[in-house]
Parts: sequence; C-alpha cells; structure tokens
Amino acid sequence: MTSAEQPPPYAATGTDSSAPPAPALKKIRISHLQQLKDNGGRFAMLTAYDQYAAGIFDEAGIEVLLVGDSAANNVMGHATTLPITMDEMIVFARSVTAGASHALVVCDLPFGSYEVSPAQAVESSVRLMKEGLVHAVKMEGGRHYVEHVRALTAAGIPVMAHVGFTPQAEHALGGYKVQGRGEAGAAVVRDAVALADAGAFCVLMEMVPADVAAEVDAAVSVPTIGIGAGNATTGQVLVWQDMAGLRGGKQPRFVKAFADLRTELSRAAKAYADEVRSGSFPGPEHSF
Repeated sequence: MTSAEQPPPYAATGTDSSAPPAPALKKIRISHLQQLKDNGGRFAMLTAYDQYAAGIFDEAGIEVLLVGDSAANNVMGHATTLPITMDEMIVFARSVTAGASHALVVCDLPFGSYEVSPAQAVESSVRLMKEGLVHAVKMEGGRHYVEHVRALTAAGIPVMAHVGFTPQAEHALGGYKVQGRGEAGAAVVRDAVALADAGAFCVLMEMVPADVAAEVDAAVSVPTIGIGAGNATTGQVLVWQDMAGLRGGKQPRFVKAFADLRTELSRAAKAYADEVRSGSFPGPEHSF
C-alpha cells in the first residue's frame, strides 16, 4: 500500500453490528506519531482535565491528550493560564491518566516551573511524570530554551515544544495576537528547528500564519501540531470545551464546535429542575 494508505496505530471501535469487529485500541507512543509524520498521516489532540472526558476521548481514538495549563481558564475560572500551580497540574494530570488507557498523555509545565534553569525544568518534569503519571511534558518558548530541552531529553523525559503565540507570555506579547507575520515568520521557523534539533519529539504552533506553519512542518523531521496554524501540520489540537461547544461567548477564529453541549447541558439541567419542583422526580422507579 502507499504511504497515504498506511493504517493508523489504533482503530476506533465501530458501531455497525454488521461490520467485522474493529481491532482493539493500542497504546499510542511517540514512535507512532513519528510514523504518521513520515507516512503523511495525521493525528488528533484534545485537552482533558478529568477522568470522564479523558476516557471518552480515549475510546474515540484521540491519539494525544493534553493536560493543559488552560485548566486555569477552562476549569478554575482564571483570566489567564498564569495562576495555576504545579500541585494543581499534578491533580489534573492524575485525573486524566486515570481515565486514559490508550492515548499519549502530555502535560504542560506551568508558568514558573521551568524558566529559571534546565535543572528546574527537569525537577518539575520529574514530578509531573512520577506524581501525575504523564508520558511527556510540553514547554512554551523558543530558542532560549534549547538547553532546557536537551536536559530534559537527557533525563529521559519526552518534550513537546510550543512556539508562536505562547499564552504564558501573553503580557510580554501584548495580548492574544498572531505571531510570525511577515519577516517575523523566520524567527518562528528558527525557534522550531532549534528545539527539534535539541531533542523535542514534536513542535506545537499556536496562532501563526498557515504558510509559516507549513514552512516549519517542512523544516523539521518531527511531527508538528497546529492550533490556529492552518492544516499543513501533522496534528491538530483544540481545547475540548471549545471543540464540543460548551463555552459561551465569542470564539477564536480557529475554533470549530463539533457539538452544542452548552445548549444540551442547559436543557438537561432545566428539565431536572422542573421535575424536582413538580415532584415527578424521583419517581417510584428511582426509590428504594
């Protein structure tokens, strides 16, 4: 078969009873992502912060789950990702790894846990892997963190690099803005190449022009992931609440809602409240 016809390293469970049973889901490894890059394939990545979402996405065949510091915004209600702590990230990580059996689980290094030195990055990452049971870490930043990546990979810790718009640096960047426009695109490419050469197994690009992301994907041998970076990357990632239509208000341009959970959850809550108030719930069938 041609490279485009290569099967993925997993097979999602089918629902058609007339079809032959689908192969069981397999454990996703870094090597599987690299195979997809080498063979022209693609993979999906979603954030997850709890066991139920992790389990659903895992069963759906999502290859990579990200325990994002975006939990600060999407779970804890903070305005930015900056306040979340290492201890809090470990709690979210343990919740996700408890629910996922097949996906590769990657966890963000939160703000303040790696910037001081490569040694600090290693110490923090060891905690995420030993206490959070994750399989890899993600670190924001460009070429300045090459030595951090080298130290982590030397310690046996897989590193996903994150370039372009880096939310932890939003105050330095002047807010949520596309990075790498015009001549600045060359700097994004240099950052990605330097981090991949230092040992990063994957490069995530956030809010960069699609042509710059395509240039990065061509310049590095490792898989790339995009969010607001066009479709030339090996993988794509979204915050799961955005993907499922749970969050209200104006959405970023790069978000596509594949469901309307906000409306459905609101409908269910109102129906529950109505039945409680009317006395129809719980009924005899719900009582002992």
